Amino acid sequence: MSRVHGSLTKDDEVNQAAWAAGRGAVVGAAKWGIFSAIAGLAAFQFSPVYRGLTFQFKVFLQMSGMTAGSIIEADKRLRDHGAWQRRQKKVLRDAEVWRKYEEDYEEKAVAAEMRKKQEGGE
Repeated sequence: MSRVHGSLTKDDEVNQAAWAAGRGAVVGAAKWGIFSAIAGLAAFQFSPVYRGLTFQFKVFLQMSGMTAGSIIEADKRLRDHGAWQRRQKKVLRDAEVWRKYEEDYEEKAVAAEMRKKQEGGE
């Protein structure tokens, strides 16, 4: 079931997802920012067209790369975090089913033992 509302102060699962996306955004901006800077230096070295661009447009190109990287990495981390959360919930559900199975098995074993004692004692 999907959540309709979530609070970062009250819901730990939502808070963890937000932190995962935030860390992904920072890492993505750094990685793609470095790539954009290297591409900009190469373009400055070899392209007279790039050298002719205004400083503001060069900053815009750099920021565009960082923004794209931030979005892509944050989305990836959020999807990975969601998959991890689903796996954890499945493990907990399976453990609960197994625990109930063990309880049921123990109850039936105790009942069978009691029947044996009653049949043997009579």
